[in-house]
Amino acid sequence: MAHFPAGEHDLDSVLAANRAWAARVAAEDPNFFHELARGQHPKILWIGCSDSRVPPSEICDLHPGSLFVHRNIANVCPHSDTNLLSVVQYAVQELKVEHIVVAGHYGCGGVNAAMDPHQHNGAIDDWLMHVRDVYHAHRKQLAAVPHEVRANLLVEVNVAKSVLNLAHTSIVQSAWARGQKVVIHGWVYQLEDGILKDLGLRIDGLDKIDEEYRLCTAEE
Repeated sequence: MAHFPAGEHDLDSVLAANRAWAARVAAEDPNFFHELARGQHPKILWIGCSDSRVPPSEICDLHPGSLFVHRNIANVCPHSDTNLLSVVQYAVQELKVEHIVVAGHYGCGGVNAAMDPHQHNGAIDDWLMHVRDVYHAHRKQLAAVPHEVRANLLVEVNVAKSVLNLAHTSIVQSAWARGQKVVIHGWVYQLEDGILKDLGLRIDGLDKIDEEYRLCTAEE
């Protein structure tokens, strides 16, 4: 794995490493890039944090083309985010992904910032209001645990909220109504050991969400 020292030639090093990687992959499988150029057929939509320490394909040890990816600060899934919804719609309707994974990570700077009312981060404060809403909704549960583990619990609760938000979208529910397989999962990545933790969240149909959130009951 290449590590690039800070300096004015950083980007030259990145381009050189890219050429070396492409040559190595082509030598191992001469048809790899030709097949990849013909189209993508991922089975997984990955919604994760923008943190540079959590690169999806690398931590899952998957080749290019295996994951369709959307990332934002603190891996939140608000219903008002048209960027996110466009990604989900394309992944579900066009690519026919079978799994949507919301992947948070412990030590998330966005989650930590959302817990601190004294931090002022400019425009990011508006985005982190989504996480602060989760914090407020679960404040009693979070206050009941020691301070040193509170941030980790909020990471997990924030993932759970994003999983539910995705299940509440008309995009996913329409797919279920059509009989399409779409399963939403919640995972958390552990920076200390590189392991993905399955939180046991699995939503695969209308029967798994509360009735007031059920928007689609028949094929549209």
